[in-house]
Amino acid sequence: MEKESFLKQHPGYNFYVASRLITQAYREPLESLGLTYPQYLVMLVLWEQDGQMVSQIGDKLQLDSGTLTPLLKRLEAFNLVKRERSEEDERKVVIQLTYPGKSLQNKAESIPETVMERLKSWTERDKSRLKSLMDKVIDDLSHQ
Repeated sequence: MEKESFLKQHPGYNFYVASRLITQAYREPLESLGLTYPQYLVMLVLWEQDGQMVSQIGDKLQLDSGTLTPLLKRLEAFNLVKRERSEEDERKVVIQLTYPGKSLQNKAESIPETVMERLKSWTERDKSRLKSLMDKVIDDLSHQ
């Protein structure tokens, strides 16, 4: 039996490869919407609750403002969102979906199912266990 390589023994390696492959699986369905995977995640947050502050979106996606601001500017350039200063506190920026941004939600509804079809050999139990384990990893690494 062949010994597993040193690289594949590193815990981060499998996470890196899996993350890259999942992002790649989303690429084709998202191309039809003109979105990248990170932009899609921002849109998911806003479709769930419109009118959030940049800091709220960043917290939900665990992104800092240096990463999030360019994403939001790009979405604004595509006329999917608009950024407005909060009337209560000028330091805060509120992100609102535009009509085209809201309309895109209907076109995006089938994307998760399309991606999950690529994992057709997985049972519901497999998917549930993976989600539980990933939640645990995220929780443990987020609170250090």
